[in-house]
Amino acid sequence: MNVSEVLNEALGRLPDLVRGAVEGLTPEQLHWAPAAGANSIGWLVWHLTRVQDGHVAELLGAEQIYLTGDWAARFGRKPDPDDSGYGHTAAEVAAVRPDSWQALVEYYTAVHERTRDYVAGLAPDDLDRVVDERWDPPVTLGVRLVSVIDDDAQHAGQAAYVRGLL
Repeated sequence: MNVSEVLNEALGRLPDLVRGAVEGLTPEQLHWAPAAGANSIGWLVWHLTRVQDGHVAELLGAEQIYLTGDWAARFGRKPDPDDSGYGHTAAEVAAVRPDSWQALVEYYTAVHERTRDYVAGLAPDDLDRVVDERWDPPVTLGVRLVSVIDDDAQHAGQAAYVRGLL
């Protein structure tokens, strides 16, 4: 198994986790949170997709998928490339309102497909390339991709847990 196959194996597990967390839920259920100020299912899935979209777009030197079409509007947001959920206040979390579970799955699928295609073309040496020098040590492509996969898996699990509470 080569490096792109390993990464795509990890990435390939995420779509079912995302779908399982949101499928069949109403917009009100997607917006429900277990406590005041807590993250909703919709916010968690929106956020994990925003993070992946932003990081992969930066790696590709391309525009985020979120900024194209009507994606932002489908979540009650404006198309802001910096609006990924990091640093959101409780009010900002509550303001993320997916219009449907399908919006979350469709946005995730579009981002996932672009990520999968990007990873498929990677060679082992690519993973050592520094992609972010703002950290000490600098972040390599391999570390960035593992971070995205880890973040997505954790937030998808959180969304599934919140669904269980619902």
